[in-house]
Amino acid sequence: MAERRPNILLLFTDQQRYDTIAALGNAVIRTPALDRLCREGVAFERCYTPSPVCVPGRASMVTGLPPHRNGCFDNGYPVDPGLPSFMEKLAERGYQTHGVGKMHFTPEARRMWGFASRDVSEEMGRADDFRKFIDAHGYAHVDDRHGVRSEMYYIPQVSQLPAELHETHWVADRSIDFLERRDRGRPFFLWSSFVKPHPPFENPTPWNKLYRAAEMAAPFRPEGFEKLQSFWNHVQNRYKYRGHGYDEMLMRTIRAAYYACISFIDHNVGRILATLGDELDNTLVLFSSDHGELLGDYGCVGKRSMLDAAVRVPMLVRFPGRARAGQRCERPVSLLDVWPTVLAAAGTVAGAGAEEARVCDEGADLAAVADGGVAREAVYSQYQCGGLGLYMATTRDEKYIYSAADEREWFFDLKRDPRETRDLAANPQYRNRVDAMRARLIARFKADGYDDAVEGDGWRRYGKRRVEPGTDRGLLFQDNAVTQQRIDGLEGYARPIGADADPLRDLLEGDS
Repeated sequence: MAERRPNILLLFTDQQRYDTIAALGNAVIRTPALDRLCREGVAFERCYTPSPVCVPGRASMVTGLPPHRNGCFDNGYPVDPGLPSFMEKLAERGYQTHGVGKMHFTPEARRMWGFASRDVSEEMGRADDFRKFIDAHGYAHVDDRHGVRSEMYYIPQVSQLPAELHETHWVADRSIDFLERRDRGRPFFLWSSFVKPHPPFENPTPWNKLYRAAEMAAPFRPEGFEKLQSFWNHVQNRYKYRGHGYDEMLMRTIRAAYYACISFIDHNVGRILATLGDELDNTLVLFSSDHGELLGDYGCVGKRSMLDAAVRVPMLVRFPGRARAGQRCERPVSLLDVWPTVLAAAGTVAGAGAEEARVCDEGADLAAVADGGVAREAVYSQYQCGGLGLYMATTRDEKYIYSAADEREWFFDLKRDPRETRDLAANPQYRNRVDAMRARLIARFKADGYDDAVEGDGWRRYGKRRVEPGTDRGLLFQDNAVTQQRIDGLEGYARPIGADADPLRDLLEGDS
């Protein structure tokens, strides 16, 4: 009798850094469901995103192609519309495909892209399925359903929704509904995608008090940390209202709220796993995130950075039948590995091999990586392009970063300095190692004919850029215009700031 193909469950968060799982060494956070996946699966402890920002990180995972090949370098860049997704490939193999939550497909937020069905929840969507859900439950007055943004972007908040109506709970509810009504005559692919712990860091009662600031360590600010900041760190600190001074207790409060978001997700991941019951042993389960969050480390917040806090993400894989249970793998892996992993589990279809090998030639089946069958040394990441490009290559023991806007490179010896405290790019004792990592990254781009980043055997130069200090240029405004329209007599006194503005573009055009 033919072996039954496994179901596939992708559990995905937004902006969750790698070091937020109790079983992998975080002594403060509580994550029993994720700890279970560590016990029963493989923890890939050096997983990196192909791009440390939402849309390109997801686009790379879905297409199996890095940014320089799929055309998506930032949240404002559309992915090449002709590229297939791994969901389409799973559908071709007979899988019932369903997506729940945030996908961040650009420019078509409701694009199916291989899903047979979707429950849609996007951060700034005006009339998605989650919006309709809370409206129907008496919360139509809540304009900022994922938390208040703009000035409040990094200010911890209590959710305006009860726990059972919060988006994190809703994602689990809709996932459970799919699992209970699915076609049991064929395997399924379910992508359960949570908006959190992406800011604003808002939690429903009583989860908002699960952690307190007094429990949290201060941000990691090693001696000379300012020299580890790139142009994009300065942009993002300004953009997100954290560029005018340091408040340690606020940052510890932010971390407490961030951890609470993750624990609430963990609780709901546990609900999804419980629904599978015995079916779990015939299900490939992957848990990961699109990028990390600096949380005040190195004096910075947000993503858009090649330091581990922003570019390194969790990757837990529970293989069917608990194969490889309890393993920890330190070989570098990437979200690009999701494509070959799920398609290997689903099996091949006639005529698909050559095309799919071309698509995912930089990715590898994580089962083979865990077993030592993949001789991979490095993985890569890219954010933005041209004069704003930020690039990274990392092995298990070394990391190389180049910023076009700074015309500068950084090099870390991860074996001796795992917390990335000392830049060795200019150290003559490391010259050969720096040269080798630079050459590796440049050769990758040259092999694909990508000359936007490179010229000859070196980096293409565009000129240095800087963020003008001491101004408010480029502050983020993501206001809901409906809010001010609800206030009688407001007309003529105020307008929704940012309704027609692009603050990041304003900042970039105003730098010197």
